Amino acid sequence: MKPVLSLIVVFLFSINFATAQKGDAQFPIVKDFGGVYEIEEVVELPENKKTKLLVDLMKAETNRGNPDAEPDFSKPIWGLINTARLLNLHGVGGVSKENLEVIVVVHGTAVMSLFEDKTYQEFFETSYDNPNLPILDALHEAGVRVVVCGQSLLARDIKADQLFEHTEIALSALTTISKRVQEGYVVYNF
Repeated sequence: MKPVLSLIVVFLFSINFATAQKGDAQFPIVKDFGGVYEIEEVVELPENKKTKLLVDLMKAETNRGNPDAEPDFSKPIWGLINTARLLNLHGVGGVSKENLEVIVVVHGTAVMSLFEDKTYQEFFETSYDNPNLPILDALHEAGVRVVVCGQSLLARDIKADQLFEHTEIALSALTTISKRVQEGYVVYNF
């Protein structure tokens, strides 16, 4: 009788947990990207006050969880998707778009995610348009600033006119991050 009772308890718990997690993905701040879900009975929510977030985007991972896999140039990089999730999680938690001040600082191999379509196709020798551009547009519409490391551009011989149109150029990622940390930004590394 004990195994049957245990099975019933596990079954009921799994139904209750699944019910708390169900629902359609929501996109309260970044439209169409980084969908998140409301969770019932949470005890920790962000406050709807001025929140400064800095995403340190250094890697161009498209195959998250399998670092040995070849990049898939038809997919956006994980760091941009997770940036959209970060904003949407704050939104579903009650933080208004107006209270979010977000900067994505791009350097390292992630700079190639900023290529406009023609440069993306030539650089990666692919017929795919840059799958990151729709996410970058949605982030821009949500008020996110995209700042690229000038040192990374110089090291890779990349010109400003080869990049996403709303990209701003900084002296370096390192100096931008240190400056923004002193201004109270919370740093996320993606």
